[in-house]
Amino acid sequence: MTLTVRPFTDADTGAAVEVLRATHPHLVATPALIRWQVGGVRAAERFGALVAEGDGVPVGLARTGLLHESAEPGLGFVNLAVRPDRRGRGAGSALLAAAERRLAGLGVRTAYATVADVPADLAFAGRRGYRRGWRSRLLVRDLAAPLPPAPVPARGVRVLSAADLPDPRPLYVADLDAARDEPGEVGMDEIGYADWLAAYWDRPDLDRTLTTVAVVDGEVAAFTVALTDGRDRHQSGMTGTRQAYRRRGLARLVKHAALARARAAGFRHAVTVNDAGNDAMLGLNAWLGYRPVADQWRYRRDLRW
Repeated sequence: MTLTVRPFTDADTGAAVEVLRATHPHLVATPALIRWQVGGVRAAERFGALVAEGDGVPVGLARTGLLHESAEPGLGFVNLAVRPDRRGRGAGSALLAAAERRLAGLGVRTAYATVADVPADLAFAGRRGYRRGWRSRLLVRDLAAPLPPAPVPARGVRVLSAADLPDPRPLYVADLDAARDEPGEVGMDEIGYADWLAAYWDRPDLDRTLTTVAVVDGEVAAFTVALTDGRDRHQSGMTGTRQAYRRRGLARLVKHAALARARAAGFRHAVTVNDAGNDAMLGLNAWLGYRPVADQWRYRRDLRW
């Protein structure tokens, strides 16, 4: 196989989505999302993608950029995807080498990668000097199956969609507050409102109607973000509760409402990703009917050039 690695072009969009769906079949991947990421909407992230071609056919994709929200400087990410039928022929190695060169050019000192918990992928990362960090769990749910009985909102709690908010700023404030103790080994610093709008509110796979919030005394007290492919797949993004409103069942309330709305809208597959040590959220998702299907690990490598 003749192998080349080159920068992503718009003509690669369809092939890139096929690669991502083949390697991550449960997660949302759409042409609009790929174009938005590569189009530089999130300038602070310096997102870039590389394509591996085998005999003139795109067989792999590397997505790279800066972890721009981190309080620690010099952090970046590289995530690889190679078509299952084209693995073992050098595409992953070539993509990773090119991706690390790009990150080094951006001043990255430590590269993070998400690695599937399968022997071949773990061995690949280990051979290339990446060290294992924290683990997360991928869970899925068939939305055709009935949901448990809906929780009853407490007095003074209103359940709304994000589309009902006259201004998304209260959701931004809640997101910052909830993320301060979010599990994970990479700490995130505060992100400005304009950057938050560009990075999260304006992303094309965000479904504002299915994104659900609990409002108490005019504040967004809890929320769950809905990402969709516009067809049949619903992915839960960040679910969080402001610290002053915790232990009131608000996360359970908004997640149940979001899934009920997704089911009513015709979505048939639901997926979420949880930190493997977050027993409270894992328990909530088990109650909602999610079941684990795969694990993945955050790996890191210090780049020296």
